[in-house]
Amino acid sequence: MTTSPVPSALGADQARSRLHELTVIDVRTPGEYASGHLPGALNIPLDQVRRALPDIGRAAERGDVLVVCASGARSANACKLLAEQGIPAATLTGGTGAWAAAGHDLHRPAAGGARVTWGMERQVRFTAGTLVLLGLALGLLVHPAFQLISAALAGGLVYSALTDTCGMAALLGRLPHNRPRTADLDTALAALRGR
Repeated sequence: MTTSPVPSALGADQARSRLHELTVIDVRTPGEYASGHLPGALNIPLDQVRRALPDIGRAAERGDVLVVCASGARSANACKLLAEQGIPAATLTGGTGAWAAAGHDLHRPAAGGARVTWGMERQVRFTAGTLVLLGLALGLLVHPAFQLISAALAGGLVYSALTDTCGMAALLGRLPHNRPRTADLDTALAALRGR
């Protein structure tokens, strides 16, 4: 039985000093990536990492891989997935938020084809808040049973916190503005192969 490598983590300053030797993979949605990413990072959204496993594995054979997201949660999940496949990778502690807080530059694509959207956490907060208000308003104006929408959402948020998963983020990630265009993903994978 082979053991999987244990994912490690790099702080923002550690990652910056090694940036030239790292293959950086940003697992956020394309819109989040367009809002600002580490220099040289390739956008391979978390739900597309399985498709990219062979290319990430080859990149890991050539050098260290750093996986990045907004706060570190999605990148930690990606590192676990990679570790299960025997691919060593590190995560950026605190994600792009910590990178920017440390005063390091974030790159943004030139205006023109980039779709900038809210970060996933902000999308989840907005959607959850809207659904709670909708449930309460419908419960007051139409029928009290509509308040069950708010109760169900509260239960979902508690479950999300206990399991460190987010079903709403998974659903929102499937919306068109959060999905990579096939050409964008193919370009990222070609760049990964070329490293």
